[in-house]
Amino acid sequence: MLRKGDAIPYVLHPFEVASIAATITKDEEVLAAALLHDTVEDAEASLDQIRELFGDRVAELVASETEDKHPELPKSQSWRLRKEESLGRLAAADDDGILVVWLADKLANMRSYARMKRREGDAMWRYFNQSDPEAHRWYYRSVAEMTRRLSESEAWQEYDSLIKSVFGEESS
Repeated sequence: MLRKGDAIPYVLHPFEVASIAATITKDEEVLAAALLHDTVEDAEASLDQIRELFGDRVAELVASETEDKHPELPKSQSWRLRKEESLGRLAAADDDGILVVWLADKLANMRSYARMKRREGDAMWRYFNQSDPEAHRWYYRSVAEMTRRLSESEAWQEYDSLIKSVFGEESS
């Protein structure tokens, strides 16, 4: 399986996320959650299985990143709802580990977006269920604002810079 619009094997994404998280924290539960963050959505794992194998906190960290896919709706119609629900969980986070996992995942995504943008320009958006780049900008900028407590980290600074680059925002 390859990442959307990228020739990179998908299996590398969780390792990249865990590597990014490791630049921010040495908390092993956070690093485990970073590695497992997509397993409920993209593999046949359940939060109960993660809880049984890795404990309550790791399961809660993974749950913070797990979207309700709303299978009753077409993906293009559920995109905004899924993102709003996810942002609601991020906004309610009382564990900084959640911020780290989110930032690491979204930075990995933005790195992929930047590669795609250099290679394909605005045609890159055709790979996504939501093809409006402004909707993606809203989502990724919202995550940046909600993870601002991590703004001293190189990861957050790179993330902010990539948002500006990919979406053509002016540097401040």
